[in-house]
Amino acid sequence: MNNKTFRTAALGATLAAAMLLTGCVTAPMPSAGNATLTPPTRVTRDLTHLPPPKGKIYAAVYGFRDLTGQYKPSPDSSFSSQVTQGGASFLVKAMRDSGWFQPVERENLQDLLTERKIMRALETPDDKNRAGANITQIGALAPANIVLEGGIVGYDSNIRTGGAGVAYLGISASQQYRVDQVTVNLRAVDIRNGTILNSVSTTKTIYSIQVDTGVYRFIGFKDLLQAEIGMTRNEPQQLCVNEAIESALVHLIVQGVANQTWALKDMKDWYDPTMQRYLQENQGYVQTMEDVNPPYSAVKIDPPKTLGS
Repeated sequence: MNNKTFRTAALGATLAAAMLLTGCVTAPMPSAGNATLTPPTRVTRDLTHLPPPKGKIYAAVYGFRDLTGQYKPSPDSSFSSQVTQGGASFLVKAMRDSGWFQPVERENLQDLLTERKIMRALETPDDKNRAGANITQIGALAPANIVLEGGIVGYDSNIRTGGAGVAYLGISASQQYRVDQVTVNLRAVDIRNGTILNSVSTTKTIYSIQVDTGVYRFIGFKDLLQAEIGMTRNEPQQLCVNEAIESALVHLIVQGVANQTWALKDMKDWYDPTMQRYLQENQGYVQTMEDVNPPYSAVKIDPPKTLGS
């Protein structure tokens, strides 16, 4: 193949690559998919597979606020917060999913009271023939046994960053990563005397990764080929916050069983694998499942002597 033929073939390949890249950029966005349920986190299975309690605990959540006071850096936004403001909604759902708590509405209590006032006004109308005269009697609001308090207490950006890259003869590839960290605190408060029954803090890391590859080389005396492709993946922050909240709730339940704040329906469930794993984490025996040798199912922690007696 002579030099002219080689340059023609290389130019054709370059044009094809350029058309392909241009087509990728200018192609219409795919049609939006239908809304789906929020995917479960890695802790959701532990939360939903906890042994049943002796009786459900009526619990109130007045709020689970963002206590970090941090905003997204410019130029993204100077007024948007780093973390979600819907922590209370995540917590209430986790309480329902666990099967240990019966949440009662307190975050929007004023809305509930307003509706109850409207119903009471219709229960005793002056005109007995008016609509609403037969409305069922309104019952009393369910009181809570405990109040779950806490919030998102920390968000640390760029606690670890790094990357690697290589280039050879105009062909390059690189990878970069960043690690953020969110911390939540959850505590149970006895409404009878205000004492703190249990308090838990959990931390979740948030990973971001970026991969880039490119080609930059001359395929002829005046013909330059340049192509780039990349991909970025960021863990959704709100799902990471949700996972940290779920983890805190599981630890709170297990701590409560160990401290005899509440009880299991069947004391044999003390040796349930999920219970044992979280008991070991709470007592400092292990930090992660990989640290257990032999497997955690073979490492037993006996219950307190007075528990269940």
